[in-house]
Amino acid sequence: MKKIIVACGAGVVTSTAAMNKLNEELTDRGFNEGTDYKLVQTSVQQVQSMADEADAAITTTQYDNDEIKIPVLNGLPLLTGIGVDDVIDQVEEIIKG
Repeated sequence: MKKIIVACGAGVVTSTAAMNKLNEELTDRGFNEGTDYKLVQTSVQQVQSMADEADAAITTTQYDNDEIKIPVLNGLPLLTGIGVDDVIDQVEEIIKG
């Protein structure tokens, strides 16, 4: 099972919306939360401290940190609907990887 961090500025509102959309899209593609992947919600300030125990991070705000060794994906499309398929394609590859 792959662990994916979903983060926003405060770790509450936009990360919740992004997680809901991510779950919906992954379910439509045949993946099951709890079996294939686990989502962990947090703020961007906590991403670095959680990265060692995760396979990827999705942030709804700009986030650059060269110390993190996992993929960090732009989660803004999960909120806007523009480019969602590209993000889900990337997450699917991480889950399958």
